[in-house]
Amino acid sequence: MVLPNTPSFRLDGHRALVTGAGRGIGLALAAALAEAGAAVCLVARTATEIEAGAAAIREAGGQAEAVRLDVSDLAKVESFFADRPAFHVLVNNAGTNRPKPMWEVSEADYDMVLNLNVKSAFFVAQGCVKRMIAKGTKGSLIHIGSQMGHVGGLNRGLYCASKWAIEGMNKSFALDLAPYGIRSNVIAPTFIETPMTKPFFEDKAFKASVLDKIKLGRIGAVEDLMGAALFLATDASAFVTGTSLIVDGGWTAD
Repeated sequence: MVLPNTPSFRLDGHRALVTGAGRGIGLALAAALAEAGAAVCLVARTATEIEAGAAAIREAGGQAEAVRLDVSDLAKVESFFADRPAFHVLVNNAGTNRPKPMWEVSEADYDMVLNLNVKSAFFVAQGCVKRMIAKGTKGSLIHIGSQMGHVGGLNRGLYCASKWAIEGMNKSFALDLAPYGIRSNVIAPTFIETPMTKPFFEDKAFKASVLDKIKLGRIGAVEDLMGAALFLATDASAFVTGTSLIVDGGWTAD
């Protein structure tokens, strides 16, 4: 009897790009991809953070470079991809949030959240894909969405709008890109403790309300997303496209 071979979770010889990679989820996913053998490019607006992250990855034996890039500057995004070989993996992670009741949302709030979370994500993916198609490079796009792209949330009108948009974009991307051997998927986390979210959890009532909905009984950690990213980046998910991998401790199961 010949047994089937388990698909590889390795990324040796692959190039990966992670946006918003200076800290939190982005840095963790860059580290995961590098540990699996990818040469990772960390990009963000703050050079000191991504340089420190890339240095830490190299010290751990991985391959990493840091490139300062504001993904909301679409001209710079276009130039970035034009100057580099095609990537095999994109982690579309850069994003922001301005939680407030919908009646308090200003036009500036709207533009900040939707422009970064949706517009920039769209055109970063487009720039990456155009280079991949031109070079005949197959690979995987991974968009960091949220459980809030599947449910509503108190004071999360803008964030929910942006993350529901990511879900729809992703499905359409998967259809457009399938003929080129490029897959597109979303990771949709629950609340993950990061430098950005940690201050929220200092509010004991807010933390209790979150834990009440996370059935596994704890706030998520960046490590909870690392395996999901490896799965979607590698041949382990070779037949997976157009879907959303919800990593929410059971929040949306209720």
